[in-house]
Amino acid sequence: MQNSEQRSDGFVFTGWHMLAVMVLFFGTIISVNLVMAWNAISSWSGLVVQNTYVASQQFNAKVAEANALAASGKRGELIIWGETVTYRLFDGTGRPLAADSVTAIFKRPVDEREDFSLDLSVRDPGVFEAARRLAPGQWIADIVSMKDGRKVFHQTVRTVVAGASDELLRPGD
Repeated sequence: MQNSEQRSDGFVFTGWHMLAVMVLFFGTIISVNLVMAWNAISSWSGLVVQNTYVASQQFNAKVAEANALAASGKRGELIIWGETVTYRLFDGTGRPLAADSVTAIFKRPVDEREDFSLDLSVRDPGVFEAARRLAPGQWIADIVSMKDGRKVFHQTVRTVVAGASDELLRPGD
């Protein structure tokens, strides 16, 4: 008579082991997806334009305007020093370019909570200034110069403001 029971001395992979493997595998994937989704939501608004259809219709006109301004030889220079924002505007020959108003919209690359608009005043011909301390980090400045109600120059500058924030500069902390 043979014994129908066979005994194994080694490891036996059971249904409980399979359940543990499945829970660990899918738990890891779900956890990583949740962390990535939370980072995406908390670090970037996701908003590039209010209405994508309208933006697509305006694209070719904006490209033509940018090409015309580039061909004109006009150029601008943004200087951020301490609490002063200076913008210098030059014509195609390098002489100062007159403008009635210069407005700079400062934006963070990935967050809109610190965005602000800054109107610069004429200091000298072709030189415009405003007092404003910018927080350290990356900024995108969208600068529009107007003369007699029409745009004479438009420039977008990406810059980095170095330094510590005011909280870090307080003595005694």
